[in-house]
Amino acid sequence: MLQKLHGPLGWALLFALGLAFPFMAGNDYHLTVMSTAYIFTIATLGLNLIVGYTGQFNLAHAGFMAIGAYTLGILTVDHGWSYWPAFAVAGLVTVLVGLPLGWISLRLKGHYFSIFTLCVGYIIFLVIEKWDDLTHGVVGLIGIPEPGAIGDFAFDTPTKLYYLVFAFLAVGVWAMRRIVNSLLGRTFVAIRNGDNLAEALGINLMRNKLIAFLISVLYAGWSGALYAGFVRFISPDVAGVQHTFDMTMYMLVGGLGTLVGPLLGGISVPWITQWLQAVQEYRFVIFGPLLILLVIFLPHGIVGTWLGWRARKAAAAQEAAATKE
Repeated sequence: MLQKLHGPLGWALLFALGLAFPFMAGNDYHLTVMSTAYIFTIATLGLNLIVGYTGQFNLAHAGFMAIGAYTLGILTVDHGWSYWPAFAVAGLVTVLVGLPLGWISLRLKGHYFSIFTLCVGYIIFLVIEKWDDLTHGVVGLIGIPEPGAIGDFAFDTPTKLYYLVFAFLAVGVWAMRRIVNSLLGRTFVAIRNGDNLAEALGINLMRNKLIAFLISVLYAGWSGALYAGFVRFISPDVAGVQHTFDMTMYMLVGGLGTLVGPLLGGISVPWITQWLQAVQEYRFVIFGPLLILLVIFLPHGIVGTWLGWRARKAAAAQEAAATKE
């Protein structure tokens, strides 16, 4: 099954399952859970680019998601903008904020970069929480409009909103697939495998790290704007570092540095937590050990472990063929 997911047939199957999900969902609540999972999966795809492919662990990712959400909320609620122009500006503002922060932070390496971005994320949270005149503080932004109609098609039902979010996820996956399979994507992987080696090959480290960082925060900003229009209320909690750790968990479960991994983790983990609602008091007691066992026995995630097994199998087959010759 995992092998098919890496081919055109597998992607077509996943797309068909996404289109068919509203007909399989039992109620609107299931559509809401899946739509929310899709939104955070889009953000996780961006985080996976900078962490999994480029090797830079950005702990401010939820903060950039909040910048996109609050930009859209402020423009629509306080200034009367319609949804789609505000959505476009949300992505632009997130990139503009990320540009100087990335330029400064990416001069650091390893744990120092992660610690710096953790501080940046917390500063973003404090700015949102304390700047009452701009962000409405702890009260949050209420009454954010739903995504505006495109032509005669209005997104006024959970099913229509689901298909809108699904369309963004599909485009996000397609764009990310083009990036990671391009020369630029291979450059990111070279940087992940070793700064010194990449620099010896003539790769401009700062420029390419910054490009990966800005693409990553663009995914975060637009997913945040989509989230704001979907839930129609946001508070400073959206910038909390716990959301970054959630997205990190999605990558670890599915497979860091893979394209299918964030999809698998971002969709499966929220549903597992929903199923554990029946044992609310014990769900973390159950979920915690499961994660520990996964990290111990599948350290590269489900997809990453399978890819490693497939590579070893192919190498063994080539060695056997060479021996026969």
